[in-house]
Amino acid sequence: MSSDPGFLEYVLDQLAMGPELEHKRLFGEYGLWLDGRIVALVCDDQLLVKPTDAGRELLGGAPPEVPPYPEARGWLLVEDLDDGEALRRLLRGTAAALPVAKGRKTRR
Repeated sequence: MSSDPGFLEYVLDQLAMGPELEHKRLFGEYGLWLDGRIVALVCDDQLLVKPTDAGRELLGGAPPEVPPYPEARGWLLVEDLDDGEALRRLLRGTAAALPVAKGRKTRR
């Protein structure tokens, strides 16, 4: 089941990060990128954050993990979407914990 575009808009409004946070449609769902790194997914009207130690700590230690699609590894489920400042800290902390994306090689 794909996410409702209205839910994505709600999440983006709560985050209030403007152009700093990019979002793209992915297979009926949405990916969220910060500093060139994918940090979160919006799947089935849920916000899932890429699992990192920093993210777990900011979410209180042992947040539920949900696979974004069948047979995928779990991502951290964000249950409280009402605190925009906490959400921004979570995405920035997650991005800081991830390696910088390497550029794609072009084929000739």
